[in-house]
Parts: sequence; C-alpha cells; structure tokens
Amino acid sequence: MDRAEAFALLNEYTKNPALIKHAVAVEAAMRAYARKFREDEEVWGVIGLIHDFDYERYPTAADHPYRGAEILRSKGVPEDWIRTIMSHADYTGVPRDTLRAKALFAVDELCGFLTAVALVRPDKKIASVEVASVRKKMKQKAFAAQVSRDDMINGPAALSVDLDEHIALVIAAMASIATELGL
Repeated sequence: MDRAEAFALLNEYTKNPALIKHAVAVEAAMRAYARKFREDEEVWGVIGLIHDFDYERYPTAADHPYRGAEILRSKGVPEDWIRTIMSHADYTGVPRDTLRAKALFAVDELCGFLTAVALVRPDKKIASVEVASVRKKMKQKAFAAQVSRDDMINGPAALSVDLDEHIALVIAAMASIATELGL
C-alpha cells in the first residue's frame, strides 16, 4: 500500500477532520523517526497514516484496531505492518517488539497532545510550541486529560530517546506540515 492508497483508505473510513489531521500528524512523526533511525520512511509513514483509520467507525476497544486489521488483511497489507498497528493499543496484547512499533506508540499520544498545546497558544501555531511549555502542560492533569502522560513518557523511553528530544522531534515533524494540520 502506498501513501495515496493509504490516504484514500483513511478518508473512506474517517470523515472527522480532526481525526484525519491526527493521522497525518502521526504520519509526519513516523517519517521523522524513520529518517532518524535510517529506516524506510514510506513504510513508516503509511503505517502512521492508517494506524487509526478504523477508529471513527469502530471506536470501542472490542473493535479498534481489530476491525482495521481485518480490513487491511483483505487488502493484502503485510502482516508486519498490521502487527505494528495492533501493538499501538495496549489492550490488544500485541507486543511492541520492533523499533517501528515502539515509534508508533511513542508518537501517537504526543501528536494529539501537541495539537492541544498549539491550539491554546495565542497564535495557534505548532512551530511556536516549545518543549518547556509542553513539559509544563504535561504536569497539568486537567489539560488534555484524556491523553496518557504515562504513554507520553514511556514511549520515548522504550526507544531510548530522551523525552525532550522526542518532543522536539515531533514538534518539528508537525511544524513541517503545519498548513495541512491547520496549525
């Protein structure tokens, strides 16, 4: 599956613009990590783009990402890609035993959190978000309360990446596509 096919699949199953922007943000962050680790940027990006494609239609833990995995299998998506996607949800029990799976987990929650941080800034621009302000917002339990702080901390730790470096990398990735994200 190439990027165009993945984007079409995402848009077939997802109509909410915020969910589409989240997928595109995760794609950008995954591409940044692929470059950092000298991995296949296209594969990592496509996986990031489709990791939640089924979520709007199947939002429960009983269905997501299981239904998505079935759909991807029917489309001939490689099983290792599907395992990576399955591993981003703790409750599936699929281990994060590859660098790619660890990266997907690490960037997923942070992309959502960074969007929230950018949207409360006066200029609403991701490029003006600073690591220190993200760390400060992480300490505010009421801010973006649905985002797991543990996941945001444990994700980069599993990659052996410093949290501040991780935040900076994802900010830069999202800033590179800020117009597409509306940030």
